[in-house]
Amino acid sequence: MNTVLPHQEPIEVFRRKIFAFYGDSRRSFPWRETRDRYAVMVSEIMLQQTQADRVVPKFTAWMGRFPDVAALASAPLRDVLALWSGLGYNSRGQRLQSCARMVTERFGGVVPAAPAELKTLPGIGDYTCRSIPVFADNLDVAAVDTNIRRIIIHEFALPEETSKRSIQIAAEQLLPPGRSRDWHNALMDYGSLCLTSRITGIRPLTKQSKFRGSKRWYRGMIMKELVASDQVFLEELDARYGDCSWNIREIVGDLVLEGLVEEGDGENGKGRVLRIRG
Repeated sequence: MNTVLPHQEPIEVFRRKIFAFYGDSRRSFPWRETRDRYAVMVSEIMLQQTQADRVVPKFTAWMGRFPDVAALASAPLRDVLALWSGLGYNSRGQRLQSCARMVTERFGGVVPAAPAELKTLPGIGDYTCRSIPVFADNLDVAAVDTNIRRIIIHEFALPEETSKRSIQIAAEQLLPPGRSRDWHNALMDYGSLCLTSRITGIRPLTKQSKFRGSKRWYRGMIMKELVASDQVFLEELDARYGDCSWNIREIVGDLVLEGLVEEGDGENGKGRVLRIRG
């Protein structure tokens, strides 16, 4: 097997340290109390680029409204986006519903456990296809997110430019067999509470741009208006966001292409309007 880390003794010391920290400082979240693969999938997608404390009320409300794959797959997109509001990137909420529909069609309504099958679902990438079976099934695979990458680089004095492949190999070396769920939760807590980016100076691979006034901000404002009302006139958007650094119609066009919204005629043919699709 390829190796990145030193011999086994420092690995065992590191494992003991992380589990000791976890024993003293473990955090409690509702998604840690379930083994339901659908619920874990929901939490993992919600947690992408969103702080865990902010996700808690959203996750609880979501599971109350969409408790299983069937409920989410059959829901109106407006209801999905209304509950997603506040988590950012409305397209992620839409893709989560697309996941539910694909799971219904291809996997009999049961979220698959195999990373290779999970990765065929919309919005499920290299990390999430591993993290879902880790937290739901205790599968012995290593899932590497920003927190875990930072921990490995700092704790084992690796160069910050170490490749993603080498970090993945290191994570696999560190994984204690049979304890994948606890191990990943422990690393998440250690990275969030103790070994932060600010403390280590290790930057994430991708950096979020300033939010207000960004394309993402304008997208979010348009979607909020549409969730709150049946339709919005395009002329109103032009007037309201005339100072947009980008062409507001291009942003609308992107939302249409992604299947989030649709454009049509207003009542009695009065102007062009935007509506949430479906």
